[in-house]
Amino acid sequence: MSEQAVTRPKAPPVVWISWVALALMTTSSVASLRAAPTMAVYGLASVFLYVVPAIVFLLPTSLVSAELASGWKGGIYNWVSSGISKPMGFLAVWCQFAMTIFYYPTLLGFVASTLAYVFNPALASSGVWTALVIVVFYWAGVYVSSRGTKGVAGLAGGGLIIGTLIPGALLVILGVVFLGQGNPSAAPMTAANFFPEWAGLASLVLIVNNFLSYSGMEMNAVHVSSLKDPPKEYPKSMFLAMGLVLLIFILPALAISWIVPADQLSLTAGVMQAFDAVLASFNMQGLTPILGIMLVAASLGGMLTWLAGPSKGLLLISREEGYLPPFLQKLNKNGVQQNLLVVQGLVTTVIALGYALIPDVSSTYWIFSVITTQVYLIMYLLMFIAAVRLRRNDPDHPRGYRAPMLIGLCGVGFAASLAALLVGFVPPSQFGSGDPLVYFLIVAGGALGLGLLVPFLFYKLRKPSWKLPEQEAQTEVPES
Repeated sequence: MSEQAVTRPKAPPVVWISWVALALMTTSSVASLRAAPTMAVYGLASVFLYVVPAIVFLLPTSLVSAELASGWKGGIYNWVSSGISKPMGFLAVWCQFAMTIFYYPTLLGFVASTLAYVFNPALASSGVWTALVIVVFYWAGVYVSSRGTKGVAGLAGGGLIIGTLIPGALLVILGVVFLGQGNPSAAPMTAANFFPEWAGLASLVLIVNNFLSYSGMEMNAVHVSSLKDPPKEYPKSMFLAMGLVLLIFILPALAISWIVPADQLSLTAGVMQAFDAVLASFNMQGLTPILGIMLVAASLGGMLTWLAGPSKGLLLISREEGYLPPFLQKLNKNGVQQNLLVVQGLVTTVIALGYALIPDVSSTYWIFSVITTQVYLIMYLLMFIAAVRLRRNDPDHPRGYRAPMLIGLCGVGFAASLAALLVGFVPPSQFGSGDPLVYFLIVAGGALGLGLLVPFLFYKLRKPSWKLPEQEAQTEVPES
């Protein structure tokens, strides 16, 4: 025993990160150019439509999740299980996983339209091309993930620079030069246009997509314990991150609105439309395919880092509590939940066919974006409830960070999330010619069916044999 004590390696020193570093990490995981075309439709009003969700959603989720992460390890499942109940904890972690089922077709739909500009821009409006790209790239991602490939996360880190900052900065710079040469802005840029035109509830529905743009803060909150002085540094980090994220979201959206008229804007191909239009005015269209590849590379890197993450969290909880049947709990030789990924892939493939069957690719992209947001918002509603209950029922539990005015923050965040959830069932103004009932049934069927009905059935049908012994449940085959 004494010899083992002598040879036992010392515990590694605590590695602190600066609040600026945490702000940059948060920015890299939240900011993206993919949402820019969605808000460019509103021109200058996109500033208002980005700032409001940042105040009522981004700020509450950031501060509330930081308190939960600093007091309770285990992520969203443990937070909600401790604050509400284990069944609700399962629902929360399920929603975190289930949103990715619609997130991947949305993300890869953007990849398909962007990639079209590398080969043939006409393909951007082809549903068959979009469906084909989704299926091929998703299953390629499953193959890579199932082999336990290491270092995939580095692709997303480089993706912030390669696929977001460089193309975004170029788009904004060329947009400014475009206007400086005397070209008129496609969207009016007067003070009167700062607020969106009110034409009924449908005119503001696009704001729902911005909630998804800001989602994921609960994952970054785990780093709060790595700060030297969380109560002071974490708020500064979040406000800096919020400022950077707003700049990355707003400026490219404005640049697109300067260049591409709203009625000609594709929700999936808008970024490449803007690049193509502005580069053409400078006789630099040869750069369009290069920028397209940069955007695609960043998106695929982000997809790979997300692919195994939420499903792994669901798997670990299911092995310990018996929420999923044994077939979905199995690991392959590389310690990866391959069966769960394959079943998820089959559902994703069926969803991808929607692009081939629905004539308007932009409409399909938007519907899938809304369903993704709806499912994720269910998780946030549970998170806010759990945070209030934990503060009231267990006020003395050690927390590395205590959110100021937590009850108020949770109230604002819950109300905003619930409002966004309800508004998501209303078709936006761009769908004025469609049947609102059909839109409602598609969104409700996707969001409520996948987000509530499926986990309810898993929970009700579970058997004692689904729960693995404690040692086996926590055993994972190391990656090769």
